[in-house]
Amino acid sequence: MASNLIRKLVLSSVLFFTTAASAETFVFTAIPDEDQTKLVERFSGVADYLSEQLNVDVRYIPVKSYAAAITAFRNNQVQLAWFGGLSGVQARRLVPGSEAIAQGVEDEAFETYFIANTNSGIKPADKLADLKDQLQGKTFTFGSKGSTSGRLMPEFYLRDTFGKKPEDFFSRVGFSGNHTRTLRLVEAGTYDVGALNFQVWNKELGDGSIDTDSVQVIWKTPAYPDYQWTIRGDVNERFGEGFKQRVTDALLNLKDPALLESFPRSGFIPASDDDYEPIRKTAEEIGILD
Repeated sequence: MASNLIRKLVLSSVLFFTTAASAETFVFTAIPDEDQTKLVERFSGVADYLSEQLNVDVRYIPVKSYAAAITAFRNNQVQLAWFGGLSGVQARRLVPGSEAIAQGVEDEAFETYFIANTNSGIKPADKLADLKDQLQGKTFTFGSKGSTSGRLMPEFYLRDTFGKKPEDFFSRVGFSGNHTRTLRLVEAGTYDVGALNFQVWNKELGDGSIDTDSVQVIWKTPAYPDYQWTIRGDVNERFGEGFKQRVTDALLNLKDPALLESFPRSGFIPASDDDYEPIRKTAEEIGILD
């Protein structure tokens, strides 16, 4: 059932992107950071909520990659997006006037967890430097290449701590594509170590979906800003004066426990572009942004 729904949504997105969106349709997307079934369920619910609050037709369009989410936003195929810290910075650089308007309560102080397969013999530590001898020469997987919590911040701390590119420190480095996949690859022993966002770990752990005999958290990064809702600056021209504020208010007032749990977030709070300056600076420092 879920797989059929996903296929229909993906087909719908392909057809939708080949035509101009009507002025009455407000469209949003999200970075594909988790299993697609979970994303469809989550954001279909958000679309229904926003449609009711804004009194316009609202559609969620799934995309295949982080880059595709940014491209859809740049091309005005979507007017709102749930981005990670890095993808949001990238999108706003490409679309003058766009801005971050809301973030999860937990996104003010986000973390990346380094996880390890227990057969690797790696023991948890409070400081990454204390793991040098245990990590060197192991296999390691990031999430998506465009992920803040799955790539940007873990790579920054690896370089900063060990003074080497990940490729020069580990025996093999991969990119799983999303956080759920990272968890499964490390759990299965395909990689010794991986980096994923702490919310995915906590959600999967709470659901009883992690084999804790096979995988464990070995290190947690310092906190940094991450996910946010970013909106195009021209939405008032298209949907009417004050529309941007109405969208912002709707997101900040989202209280549905089931919807919030699906993110998972305890709620949404105001955000601004300035909140993500640390992400921009870090991305420039390691060469992801020019």
